[in-house]
Amino acid sequence: MWTAPRYAVDDPARVDALVRENPFAMVVSVVEDVPVATHCPVLLEGESVEDGTLIGHMASKNPQWRSFESSPEVLVVFSGPHGYVSPTVYGTDPAVPTWDYAAVHVTGRVELMDDALEVVERTVAAAEASRSPSWEPTPASRERFRALLPGVVAFRVHVRTQQSVFKLSQDIDAERYSRVRACAGAENPRLAELMDRS
Repeated sequence: MWTAPRYAVDDPARVDALVRENPFAMVVSVVEDVPVATHCPVLLEGESVEDGTLIGHMASKNPQWRSFESSPEVLVVFSGPHGYVSPTVYGTDPAVPTWDYAAVHVTGRVELMDDALEVVERTVAAAEASRSPSWEPTPASRERFRALLPGVVAFRVHVRTQQSVFKLSQDIDAERYSRVRACAGAENPRLAELMDRS
């Protein structure tokens, strides 16, 4: 991923937070010289993307996972909040539109895991952690999970590299930035929250 230096992230904690808060990722690999992508839940294991691993799962009917053994290098893309910035927001002329966004690209070696139930249960626990009330699987639900396991393949990615871009209108003057932030607050609260943390 090409990243303009002015949009690079100095703080690894911001990268880790984006990955944790946006776990529905895109896993990209090469199958017979053709890029293939699957959107699926992927969780960060450990404290940091830089020295960690990722775990995820996908449908066993999806043929992509069968290529992992012969082509174990994958790209995992995490996309954060994003939004169009109209020139009408700036209150100046001339002006041009842009797009504010944040993304993290992780590359690494993928391996299949035996314990798909653990990965599914960890994914559910992570997703439920921010909900109130949160759902706790009952014994009957765990049995249902077990019945579905033949349809699930779990994997782990050993992180090799990570790149990130947080393009959040930080390259404009304070007055226009304030207008963009106010517009995001009204139209795109998650993007506004990310801007506040920058």
